Amino acid sequence: MTSNTQLEIHDLSPDAFNAYGWMLGKPMPDGNGVPLFTNPATDFWHEHLFNTGAGGDAELLWVNYRSQSIEVASLEKHLLTQQAIVPLTGSIIQIVARSAADGSPDLSTLAAFHVAQGQGVCMRPGCWHATRVAGDEVTCMMLTRRSTTVDLIQHLTTDANATESAITAIPAHQLEVPQDLLQSA
Repeated sequence: MTSNTQLEIHDLSPDAFNAYGWMLGKPMPDGNGVPLFTNPATDFWHEHLFNTGAGGDAELLWVNYRSQSIEVASLEKHLLTQQAIVPLTGSIIQIVARSAADGSPDLSTLAAFHVAQGQGVCMRPGCWHATRVAGDEVTCMMLTRRSTTVDLIQHLTTDANATESAITAIPAHQLEVPQDLLQSA
């Protein structure tokens, strides 16, 4: 399936990503009820309360992303859990879409975001997504639900149906990768 449908890559901001989840790595807040601590040696603050869904155990994964393909022809989603991705060794391009009423990707909401090294995103359950890199392999920290990882691996390596995730083909879209993103990769 090929298409001339172009997909612009947007800068990540809390407002721009809100329909899909939460931006991570925002500057330290002024307070206003947000738990935080600061002194000359360190700062820490509440960024997001991660939700694995009922009865789920959280797990941290190390994920190496290598796909430089500008074509986006499939998406996946996780039904029960949020999923957070924080690029550690470079930037990523996170493609996202909301679910339509029937659970399929709502392609009218398809968007792509540049997630800089040290920033991150936490996607809502049911958020369709794919990840790309503009250059070399990027290692990311992922926070997800343990049973979702096991279910997805079993689906990808055997004929078993996934019960906590879904993967579907979409009409191909082409990422419009800005020159400055290619040069910084």
